[in-house]
Amino acid sequence: MSEKRHERPGVYSAYDAAAVISAAKGSKAIGVAAKAARGTAGEAVTVTSYAAGVAAFGEDTDPGMSTLLRLLFLGGAGKVVAVRVADTATLADYQKAFETLGKQDVQVVLCDSGELTVQQALRSAVETASDQRRERIAVVGADGATVAELVERAAALNSERMVLVGPDALDSSGTRLPGMFTAAAVAAVIAAGRDPAVPLNGTELHGLGGLTEDYNDNDIDLLVRGGVTPLESVGGVISPVRGITTRTTTGGVADATWRELTTILVVDDIIPTVRAALRSKFSRAKNTARGRGAIRSQVIVELEKKMAAEIIDGYGEVTVTADPEDPTVCLVEFSFAVAHGLNQIYLTVHITV
Repeated sequence: MSEKRHERPGVYSAYDAAAVISAAKGSKAIGVAAKAARGTAGEAVTVTSYAAGVAAFGEDTDPGMSTLLRLLFLGGAGKVVAVRVADTATLADYQKAFETLGKQDVQVVLCDSGELTVQQALRSAVETASDQRRERIAVVGADGATVAELVERAAALNSERMVLVGPDALDSSGTRLPGMFTAAAVAAVIAAGRDPAVPLNGTELHGLGGLTEDYNDNDIDLLVRGGVTPLESVGGVISPVRGITTRTTTGGVADATWRELTTILVVDDIIPTVRAALRSKFSRAKNTARGRGAIRSQVIVELEKKMAAEIIDGYGEVTVTADPEDPTVCLVEFSFAVAHGLNQIYLTVHITV
């Protein structure tokens, strides 16, 4: 991913990733765009409880904003920035809401639409915000979609910043809910997670009464490989089988580099942390050998902290050089290996009789 050069002083960043080939904090803020019973369309409202959300947006007659807020706060959300979408609910209305959320300090985003065009607009919005150093991911659902349709939808989104969830959920009375509500439950647990390297596997989702489908192992294989986060219900507890992004190809070629949700969550933890540390300590500094040495030391300090927290497995050489074309620019380069979640354990047992 490339970073456009700007004239404003600051700390900028870029990243790329490569798959390894071998033989063998407090909760994040959530942004939501949805239709509501009342409120000003296009205006961002910050709420920290379900009651505050109902006061601002009213209570749904059909499932909408207040139902989403209920699921988010039940799931552990600490802060939600909500934008009402106009009742006309055109693509332009959603784009306006996404543009408003793009200026907010949120890390997880969702909307109440199951339409592909709206979700693609959401993808563009989160990618644009992330390119502008406001890193975030979006979580979406697809109403009534089959396994094959979910995989097709994931391919149409194909972004490490998009999480597609299936199947649809049921409410407490057994009525089917649109796909946005399973997305909201998953968004809540992502936002509540304190360690980006810990996978979602088995995390309990709150506020849902059941699921419309019971996926078998073959279904789950197809969904995971196809870029979909599948849910299951075991003993009445609904949870993700595995946290997956929709990024399955690069340039039309199959690529599993960004498949695990934890990969992008770790990236969005490391890069802003390093950027913030450098911004706070070197806002007024000289681009000298001593200054560059201090910058290198600070980057190493931050990476060592992440290694100690087991968020990364290790990091490579940190280099800090002056840009030969612009003496006011300092170039910092380093690599790191993300810590991977544990998905499976295989036992090989030798028995003597």
